Amino acid sequence: QVQLVESGGGLVQPGGSLRLSCVGSRSISSIYLMGWYRQAPGKQRELVARIQNGFIVYADSVKGRFTISKDNTKNMMYLQMNSLAPEDTAVYYCYARVSAFGTESWGQGTQVTVSS
Repeated sequence: QVQLVESGGGLVQPGGSLRLSCVGSRSISSIYLMGWYRQAPGKQRELVARIQNGFIVYADSVKGRFTISKDNTKNMMYLQMNSLAPEDTAVYYCYARVSAFGTESWGQGTQVTVSS
């Protein structure tokens, strides 16, 4: 299992950018799958982006605006968010599954608010 801690959320104006970071408590280089989810008020948690063996998937709503990346040397995962819109407002969670049928881990979440 791995403990995850997010950072980088905040208040940003529409059209602005933020970079979220997620640090793992141990090496993330061998982790099967990592990703970012978000949950807006009154809505279900949804996938934003995930990376698995170098293969990346984005939600349609963020394609072309968000970029997920990992730095295994620092045990870090990032989510670069550009051209933010009010509908991107949510709590963003870091997620990891250590193996195909292994345990899942979630961070505590970081709030992103897009508002003028």
